[in-house]
Amino acid sequence: MMRVCWLVRQDSRHQRIKLPHLEAVVLGRGPETKITDKKCSRQQVQLKADCNKGYVKVKQVGVNPTSVDSIIIGKDQEVKLQPGQVLHMVNELYPYIVEFEEEAQSPGLETHRKRKRSGSSDSVGSDAAQEAKPSAGLGPGSDPSQCSLPPNKGTDASTKKESLGHWSQGLKVSMQDPKMQVYKDEQVVVIKDKYPKARHHWLVLPWASISSLKALTREHLELLKHMHAVGEKVIEDAAGCSKLRFRLGYHAIPSMSHVHLHVISQDFDSPCLKNKKHWNSFNTEYFLESQAVIEMVQEAGRVTVRDGMSELLKLPLRCHECQQLLPSIPQLKEHLRKHWPK
Repeated sequence: MMRVCWLVRQDSRHQRIKLPHLEAVVLGRGPETKITDKKCSRQQVQLKADCNKGYVKVKQVGVNPTSVDSIIIGKDQEVKLQPGQVLHMVNELYPYIVEFEEEAQSPGLETHRKRKRSGSSDSVGSDAAQEAKPSAGLGPGSDPSQCSLPPNKGTDASTKKESLGHWSQGLKVSMQDPKMQVYKDEQVVVIKDKYPKARHHWLVLPWASISSLKALTREHLELLKHMHAVGEKVIEDAAGCSKLRFRLGYHAIPSMSHVHLHVISQDFDSPCLKNKKHWNSFNTEYFLESQAVIEMVQEAGRVTVRDGMSELLKLPLRCHECQQLLPSIPQLKEHLRKHWPK
């Protein structure tokens, strides 16, 4: 049995890149990555995979910032990249994940492969689906941010610790946390976003183990419709939302594992909204409308994310209400005040 490691671009701009065990691989701008951005050095990162331990050491070589899960590494500094985490090659653009694959050669048989994808879901989703019980939901006029639900019982502690302990399963930890939950039923759970980008920002997650939009098929159509309906119910039942406009949708290239629907008010009044990437992830075509995703799955049987989505995060700051260009996040936030409901 031999393990191999692959570096995989999340928006599928090129074929995956093999990272040999304990061999340093230097990547950056060039034909191998298809990155042409001159802010990305030709020698931007050095990667060294440890296939036995299941992680990749990432060293930033280039001048401009490389990050793992939005945390900048720093020039000549080194961090570990583990399955489920997202490496952005430069300036929080060009997202990559790692895959570890086991290969076994049997005499007279072709090679068998078992791949462990970064960001792939573990048994939590199916376990949670069995444990989840119908909820009475939110009462009329109740505030979801104040609603808490009792934790599920009967979960084996050691199994739960093993499946939820890794940072990459952050959403799965939150969806099991009664302090984060605002609603749940047999199919989905709604949680508060830990870093809300507006006054009201919730995530609707299926209990079923679905790693990403690309994993969706027609079999998930009714689930997607249910997620949308639950999102609308949360808005309807929440206090203080009647005058606010909301959007429901998905990020084209999410930074976290497990499919999740954003339900977000359009005031964008939050200290967690800090940079251009945050703004553009909700206010460009990077944000895929929930109904558009449902129609895509209904008509094509899958979700297609077009190439170059990461480039949208670099667009100038533009007000989503009046389309005025603003030079900085503080000025944008000040400008948005005039659009808030009176």
